[in-house]
Amino acid sequence: MPEQNKPFVITDRRKFNLDGEPRPDADPSPEREEREQTKAPEPAAAAPQPTHVPAPDAISSDESEPQLPPPPTAEETDQAKRAYDMTADRLDTAIRAANPGADHPPAIGFDQLVQSLYMTAIMQLGGATREGQQPQVDIIGARQSIDMLAVLGEKTKGNLTPEETRLIDSALFELRLAFLELTQAIARSAAAKAGAPGQPPRPAGPTVVR
Repeated sequence: MPEQNKPFVITDRRKFNLDGEPRPDADPSPEREEREQTKAPEPAAAAPQPTHVPAPDAISSDESEPQLPPPPTAEETDQAKRAYDMTADRLDTAIRAANPGADHPPAIGFDQLVQSLYMTAIMQLGGATREGQQPQVDIIGARQSIDMLAVLGEKTKGNLTPEETRLIDSALFELRLAFLELTQAIARSAAAKAGAPGQPPRPAGPTVVR
């Protein structure tokens, strides 16, 4: 039979008749579809357990420390020292030629190193201020210079002559006293600026640059 002449087939999918009674010939397919739709979903696959990551404290110190470059060889160190000494000698010769009668610069030793750190700290504490000018103080820089001098004394302990030991001990004693006096003066100046109104202002103290 041609396709256009096929009869229409009507399927009654109602579950109940007009009296509200269940129809014995009702198509059970909708109920089956509902049961399939309401069927409990299958449990999902268990999530993979996280890989154990060691705590930072468990990492070995060799891995956490920065990798330093290898030290120079003895031959490289010797070559660099010889080249430096030759260049320094040529520089001294040029300076004496440009300044006839000038003394040969003294060799740098432990005394010069202590004196250099000492003078640096004194200048940072305002010791190089000209008369009549307000001191400019680098209190943090002065503290660092004093601490570097203390580290130098600690690391060289037992390897110094009695004169060198007395030099560094005296320098640290004077610098620490100067540091205490300056910090107390700064504190008094700050208290005077924040004092009760009506009181005469006190002379300005040193200016802290850092």
